[in-house]
Amino acid sequence: MNTHSNTSPAPIPGIKWVFSKPSRALAFGLGSGLAPFAPGTAGTLWAWAAFLLGEYFLSAAEFLWLIGGGILLGCWICGQVSEELGKKDFGGIVWDEIVAFWLVLIFIMPTSLWMQILAFALFRFFDAIKPGPIGMIDRHFKHLEGANDSAPSSPKQILWRGFGIIADDLAAAFFTLLTIAILHIALNYFS
Repeated sequence: MNTHSNTSPAPIPGIKWVFSKPSRALAFGLGSGLAPFAPGTAGTLWAWAAFLLGEYFLSAAEFLWLIGGGILLGCWICGQVSEELGKKDFGGIVWDEIVAFWLVLIFIMPTSLWMQILAFALFRFFDAIKPGPIGMIDRHFKHLEGANDSAPSSPKQILWRGFGIIADDLAAAFFTLLTIAILHIALNYFS
C-alpha cells in the first residue's frame, strides 16, 4: 500500500525515518545509503566491511544462505521502501548493492586485498555505468514501472519492483565475476 497520497510529498529520508522500521534500516544499509554523495558506493563499502567481519562467524555455506535469503527478502524490502518513498529506485536504497557485492565476495574469497579492491572497482563500474545488458535490465524494469505510478501498488507490483531494483546489481555482480575470471585466465596463460 502506498504510504503517501498524491497531495502529500514523499518523505525525505533521514536517520530518524530510516531507523523507524527494520525494513527501512535494511534497505538503507543500516544508514550507509544516507551518504550525501555516492550512496551506492557507501553501501558497497559497508557490504565489504560486513562481509569481512561476517567471515569470522559464518561458513561459506551459511553466507550463501544469507545472500540467497537477502536477495529474496530484498525484493520485498526494496520494493516496499521505494513504494513508501514514491520513487522507483531511490539512490539511498542500497540493500541491492550489499547482497550483490556479497555474492561477488563469496566467490572470490579468500583472496588478496588487491583482488578485493579490483572486485570493488569493477562492481562499482558495472553498477554505476550499467553497460550493455546491465543497462538493458535496468531500463526494462524502469519502463515497466512507468505505466501507473500514481496508483497504490499491489503486493505483486511491490515484489516485482524490488526484483527490478536488485536485478541490475545481480547482473553487475555477474559481470564483475566474469571479468575477474577472464583476467585470471589471461594472467595464467601469459605467465
